[in-house]
Order: sequence, then C-alpha cells, then structure tokens
Amino acid sequence: MAGSVRPVIAVTGPDRGGFPAWLFTSWALRRAGAKPVRVRPRGGAPVRFDALVVGGGADVSPGRYGALPVRRPPAARYRRTRTLPRLVLDYALAPIIHLLRRLFGLARAAAGPDPARDALELALIARAEAGQLPVLGICRGAQLLNIHAGGTLHQDLSGFYSERPDRWTVFPRKAVTIAPDSRLETTLGRARCEVNSLHRQAVDALGSGLAIAARDERGVVQGIEHPARRFWIGVQWHPEYLPQVPEQRRLFDRLVAVARQVRGVGL
Repeated sequence: MAGSVRPVIAVTGPDRGGFPAWLFTSWALRRAGAKPVRVRPRGGAPVRFDALVVGGGADVSPGRYGALPVRRPPAARYRRTRTLPRLVLDYALAPIIHLLRRLFGLARAAAGPDPARDALELALIARAEAGQLPVLGICRGAQLLNIHAGGTLHQDLSGFYSERPDRWTVFPRKAVTIAPDSRLETTLGRARCEVNSLHRQAVDALGSGLAIAARDERGVVQGIEHPARRFWIGVQWHPEYLPQVPEQRRLFDRLVAVARQVRGVGL
C-alpha cells in the first residue's frame, strides 16, 4: 500500500441506530486521511481492513465475561448550569450532536445486549490481533478489548458515584488523569484532560497483557492499552464527539498513521 493510498478503517456499530457515532467517527477518519468502512452484524465482516475502530453502543452481554446480568437502579442525572459563553467556548457542534442522538434513539445507552454485534466485534478484534493491526476501542469498544483479553466489567457504576451522580454528557465535563509514559499520554500529549461521559459500565478486572492508561477522579478506569502493541487503545469516552479538541483528534490521527505503517492485510 503506497503512502498516498488511504488506509481502510473498519468502524463497527449496531444494525439499528448508531448513525451519529458513524457520522462523526467517519468524519474524523476521513480528515486524518483514511477510508472508513461501516461494519454491522447484518452486513458481516469486511474482506480486508488496515485498522479497526470498535464503536460504542449497547452493553456487552454479561455471559461474554462469565457474569450474570445485574439489576441496576434508575440512573440519576448530573445537571450543571451552563452559560451561553461557556457553551460557545465548548463548541457549536454539541447541540447538533445532542439532537442527532435523540433523533436516532441514542439519548441514553441502548437497551439490552446485542449478541450478534458482540460476536462480530470480538471476531474482528481477534483478526486485528492476528494481523497486528492497530485498534481503537470507544466506550463499549474499550470494554470489548478488555473482554477479549480475558477481563471483566463493572455492570453498574452507581456505587462509585454515590455522593454525586456520574456526569452523563456529550460535553467535555469529566476530568481524567492519563498514566505517565503510557501510549495514550504520548498520543494525546496530555497528562490530564476533560472528556465526555456516556457510559454506565467500565473495566473491572483487567485482561491479560493490558495496562490501565487513564482513570477518573473516582478511580474508574477510563482508558486501557496494550503496551506491547503499536496502537491498541481503548477509551471509555467518545472522542468522535469532541472534534473541536485537538488531543482527541490525535487518537484518530495516530490510528491512521500506524495503519499506514503496518500496511495491514485482511485475514
């Protein structure tokens, strides 16, 4: 693959819904010089790809990590008064993203597991691992990277935020600390940053070979990575919804740069 040829990036999502995530992820990848390809269970796996983005969405089936479903209490919302100047400084795109998420039924986490998607994405992760291809896991995608490596998940995070509910927002309102000398820190160029928060589950027991790359102020894992691989990173937030933040764009830029270097072949 010549340097001028755009690497093919497989971007996973659900059969129904998921259009806003695809729209913003594909935009980020095209801007970085790649050719994104949307991958959903009904369409099957692509013949070849040079890198993989495992997107967010429905909870992973607990049986995938040897757990039974837990009954969670109704989620409390964290609300914050926002002034017009702060909104403008944050970004003009946020209301559009909010609208798109509501129009396509994504204002909250998707209801119920999606076994077909679980199977497809875990198979794609295994292909990427066998081909030594770069992978970016986003929210659910980060959780699946951990499960692939033998890890488990917290199914309900409410106990971590008992004093104050976790922030549920597409805006960058949640502070995370990045592990020193991690690949995530090198990629973002930051030791601390503010991110959005659209999740209710997170990594519990860490999978084999993985390292924790970021935590929030309550100690909840917000980023994982495989130190022995050139780019194998999972983040609990949604960088695709933060196109106005330079360090978040670097996640996609670096993924595409590594995809060019490894010149992956579909297996």
